[in-house]
Amino acid sequence: MRHRPAVFCCGLVVVLTTAACGGSGSGASGTATPSTSVQAQKYAKARFVANAGLAAGATYQWIIKPYRAGTFKQGAEGRKLALVKAGLAGTFAYNRLRAAVNNAKADPLLSKAVAPLTAGIDSLKELGSKLRKGQASDADIASAQNVIQDVKDAGQSVGATVKEQVPSVGQLSGG
Repeated sequence: MRHRPAVFCCGLVVVLTTAACGGSGSGASGTATPSTSVQAQKYAKARFVANAGLAAGATYQWIIKPYRAGTFKQGAEGRKLALVKAGLAGTFAYNRLRAAVNNAKADPLLSKAVAPLTAGIDSLKELGSKLRKGQASDADIASAQNVIQDVKDAGQSVGATVKEQVPSVGQLSGG
């Protein structure tokens, strides 16, 4: 009699876990899928905003801000660590911007607004590597800043306001 609540809880956990994972042979991936195109568009905008916000936050916090402070200059205190963080941030921002473009494809208005920006986003592909090696130029930093602003403007034009979200160093490194 004393063990019934524990047995009941364990059984409930097994049932809920099985249901959440889609059971055996159901082919469910365990991720929420929108049931209507309206929901798909809503989720697309939300995902776009989240990914673009993380890219913007990483770019500002770990690239633009230290660059303006002169931390990337030869002989600056903390230069090596700042370059490593900036390199990670550049790679992270590129990855999140690519994800944001993919999210935008599910929303007709957003996809039209973001489509012209793919070339600019692709131009950032090597930014992380350049930053890590200390080879980024003023033009590279300005380009990154312009691409982020263009993505924010494109989102704003269709009601998907992007706000900077600064990722942690752990997020930058994929942790």
